[in-house]
Amino acid sequence: MVTKFKKIINSLIYSILISFVFINYACSPANILATGGGSAMVVAEGERSLGTVIDDATIKVNIAAKFLNAENNLFVNINTSVLEGRILLTGLVDNQEIRIDAVRLVWEVEGVQEVINEIEIGNRTSLKDYAGDLWINTQARAIAAKTVGIKAITFNFETINGKIYIAGITNRPDLLDEMISALKIIKGVNEIINYVIIKEEE
Repeated sequence: MVTKFKKIINSLIYSILISFVFINYACSPANILATGGGSAMVVAEGERSLGTVIDDATIKVNIAAKFLNAENNLFVNINTSVLEGRILLTGLVDNQEIRIDAVRLVWEVEGVQEVINEIEIGNRTSLKDYAGDLWINTQARAIAAKTVGIKAITFNFETINGKIYIAGITNRPDLLDEMISALKIIKGVNEIINYVIIKEEE
């Protein structure tokens, strides 16, 4: 009975995730699609084809379903960014076994081309540490908006223990370099890990 109930709940959550993805595409300004985890990954129209965006959204939903069905709170503890089948995993887990299991589950999803595993082992030692990471993330988004304008929505920022991970797509490496230089001066930032894909303008 418990297993049946769990399946029903997971099916409902899965349906909600799918609806969330496609409603966001239809309703967002300039046709932007949310494809992120805890902090939404957003890709502006023009950076990728609609077909690629939908493929990535499908991968995102399928990974979320895998994490929902797994133990160890993978769905809560791990953030996933998806760009053209390239998966960036960030977050904090208790041990190496959980970290490996998360990667294994991602590789089971059809369409995954690459997995970048930046999941860290440990925990947030205090509420102050967590608040500090949230503050850094907020500052990073503000700097991105100031540096690259509306295209800031094409970048995803995730901060863990003072380390900023950046994912996204751009055809302006000069602006990306300017943004990263500005991010380095945020108080509390220890390191910046750049996974932004550079695409040539057509």
